[in-house]
Amino acid sequence: MVTNVLYRTSATATGGGRDGRTALDDGSAQFDLTVPKELGGPGGDGLNPEQLFALGYSACFMGALRHQAAAQKITVPADTSIKVAVGIGPRDDEGFGLDVQIIVDLPGMDRDEAQALIEAAHHVCPYSHATKGTLAITPALA
Repeated sequence: MVTNVLYRTSATATGGGRDGRTALDDGSAQFDLTVPKELGGPGGDGLNPEQLFALGYSACFMGALRHQAAAQKITVPADTSIKVAVGIGPRDDEGFGLDVQIIVDLPGMDRDEAQALIEAAHHVCPYSHATKGTLAITPALA
C-alpha cells in the first residue's frame, strides 16, 4: 500500500478501446491504438495496450535496477538494457491474462552479482509489485 503519493498522472482512452486512441491528460503524449492481427484486428501502425505496458515496465525496471545498484554502491554498465516481452492469451477461468518476461543484459558484470541485483530490482519495482501474484514473471539475465 502506498503511504504517500509523490506523483500521479492520468490518461484517457476514447473510441473502441483497443482500436481507439489513448492520451495523457496533460497533452504530452497520445497514441492511436490498433488491435494486432493475432487478436483478430487489422494490425497496422497503432500501438496496443501490451506494447504500452512493455514500454512502461522496461523503463520502470531499469529505474529500479539503477536505484538498487546505487543503494548497494554497484556500478551498472552504461550499456545495460532491459527487455520486457508481454504476451496476451486466454486464462483458464475466463478472460485474458498476460505473460511477462524480463530479460536483463548487464554486460561484463559478475553473473551472481548481476542476478542478485536483478532480484533486488524486481522486489522494489512498482510494476513488479503491482502484478505480484497475478502474473508469472521471472526476470533473467540475457
